[in-house]
Amino acid sequence: MPFRDAATSIAAAWRSIAAQTLPDWELLAIDDHSGDDGAAALRTAAGGDPRLRILRPDRPGLVAALHAGCAAARAPLLARMDADDQMRPERLERQATLLAEDPSLGVASCLVEFGGDPIAAAGYAEHVRWVNGLVTPEQIHLARFVDAPLPHPTALLRRTLLDRHGGYREGPFPEDHELWLRLLAAGVRIAKVPQTLLRWNDPPTRLSRHDPRYGVDAVARLRCDHLAQALRGCDERRPLWLWGSGRITRRRFDHLARAGLPFEGFIDIAPQRIGRRIGGRPVIGPDELPPIERSFILSGVGVRGARSGIRAALLAS
Repeated sequence: MPFRDAATSIAAAWRSIAAQTLPDWELLAIDDHSGDDGAAALRTAAGGDPRLRILRPDRPGLVAALHAGCAAARAPLLARMDADDQMRPERLERQATLLAEDPSLGVASCLVEFGGDPIAAAGYAEHVRWVNGLVTPEQIHLARFVDAPLPHPTALLRRTLLDRHGGYREGPFPEDHELWLRLLAAGVRIAKVPQTLLRWNDPPTRLSRHDPRYGVDAVARLRCDHLAQALRGCDERRPLWLWGSGRITRRRFDHLARAGLPFEGFIDIAPQRIGRRIGGRPVIGPDELPPIERSFILSGVGVRGARSGIRAALLAS
């Protein structure tokens, strides 16, 4: 559990960990160079519980903190937790049971309760609804290029995965999504306990709200990197078509062309674009979709609700 300036929330996080029905755990709390008394608040809340170890890496930053925690861990299972969230008492037990009952799984997650304002943070609330709809390994694998298919603080993973595939990487991208994409590309199966076992809070200081590594463009670059690797093995007789021909959509998927996977054309619903050529490529409407056996269609429209409509149109074609 990395923490920075979490003095107001860390005691509640500790209480939720201490209440776990699975008692055999150790909390590695990594102080990411806090400027407040979060470490003291945690020690006070723990009351001398020997299962707490507080670490402070030499180098600041979330990835450095994660590396320190993983290196110091002594258990075969590693659970992630954030200092501003709270877990239900049965979280660790239910997730550990899922891994024990299915040795083919490498990571166990769970559903989350959105701990924010559903009106002021409607986009985040919609993301929670989407991510809670991904439970099975097949659903998670198929959705991996849309966004991170599991919230980072819900993860319980086998230590051997990090030994085999490497741990968190530092770069201009969200470290958790990059790890999930890398593990899924290697064939690692991820599933969720279909129960709400963690309250995923949304404080204004959350990194994903202000750090460019978690921004839309950073996620798009990461997604295209891994998407290009996955598509290189596809049938060359099925050229790429991008659903969405707007400037922002084209910019976010240009990275695929730079990776050697150019688009055959675009699909759009805007009458003023249909029939035109953009960048030398044709723009067609949804009623002119190329045959499925001779195309690979990517949805790049970011408008809320568009993905489900595009999916329905493709399934009906």
